[in-house]
Amino acid sequence: MKKINFKDDFTSEDTWRIFRIMSEFVDGFEVLSKVGKAVSIFGSARSKPDTQFYKLAEEVAYHIAKAGYAIITGSGPGLMEAANKGARRAHGHSIGLNIQIPCEQKPNKYVDTVLGFRYFFVRKVMFVKYAKAFVILPGGYGTLDEFFEAITLIQTERIAKFPVILFNSQYWKPLLEWLKKTVYNHGNIDQEDMDLFILVDEPKEVARAIKKFYAKA
Repeated sequence: MKKINFKDDFTSEDTWRIFRIMSEFVDGFEVLSKVGKAVSIFGSARSKPDTQFYKLAEEVAYHIAKAGYAIITGSGPGLMEAANKGARRAHGHSIGLNIQIPCEQKPNKYVDTVLGFRYFFVRKVMFVKYAKAFVILPGGYGTLDEFFEAITLIQTERIAKFPVILFNSQYWKPLLEWLKKTVYNHGNIDQEDMDLFILVDEPKEVARAIKKFYAKA
């Protein structure tokens, strides 16, 4: 009979991770299912409080919260912090979905409810499942990831269409031009795929765009 040592124990193998993954889903579903209607906001963690984008992000979240939506962010600094700050200023519910990464990310001080995640894919499910809209503020790879994931899920009809709003046309213009002139012209997307998101420039217009979408629904 083979002798089993610690390294062979199933708790150190991939199968054991299933239980950790399940626990993250259960905790997320249990907490967020009680939140009500919410909007997930994404943006750079590197933007400082004295920058224009930080101030605009705060205003965007303020008007969304005033419209009756909870605000969900990744709980970190930068534009995530700004969005949570705007929600608090509007006396709205502010939620942070924190992630464990090598450079430890601490939840910002404006978050009311914090959920911690080890797995990015579980966290991404929570962002989508409980959001009535995605607001994509200027950001980097993580922000782009959330944007393209959302429109891919809508394009492939894995989820129902909902507002995906790009904020600040000046920032996103080069990306949109590339999508039109390169990706579209090569036949890799259709015209209707370019209609899966909305471009907005004024903070108040973000909340209005969400309201308009659901008024038609």
